[in-house]
Amino acid sequence: MYIDFVNKIKNAKAAGKPFLKTPYSKMDEVIAGVLARHKFLNKVEVKGRLPKRTIEVAFKDNSSGRRISGLKFISLPSRKIYMSYKDIKPVKGGFGVLVLSTPAGIIDGQEAKKKKVGGQALFKIW
Repeated sequence: MYIDFVNKIKNAKAAGKPFLKTPYSKMDEVIAGVLARHKFLNKVEVKGRLPKRTIEVAFKDNSSGRRISGLKFISLPSRKIYMSYKDIKPVKGGFGVLVLSTPAGIIDGQEAKKKKVGGQALFKIW
């Protein structure tokens, strides 16, 4: 589930690890791609073949990459929160990213506003 994956990224980056290796899922791959586009991650690679496929995430060193200083899950397995594109606001004055699961796929808040599509708000990261 994406909650474990995002927590693993946050904890590995806080511990100063150079990379993270975790079991593969399509949703985790797409979320890693969104975070890489926003410079939270350096490189995302899918390695191996099923059933032992893994995702390897490389972090930038602390001087050049964006630091993950906070994370807030909006939707949880027991509580789903949906947002219209009109309700999407900048996270931390534009320094953070809101990740949504929409009919157009898993995208960030800026892209959802641009495409005028809403969906389930997954988490905010800054």
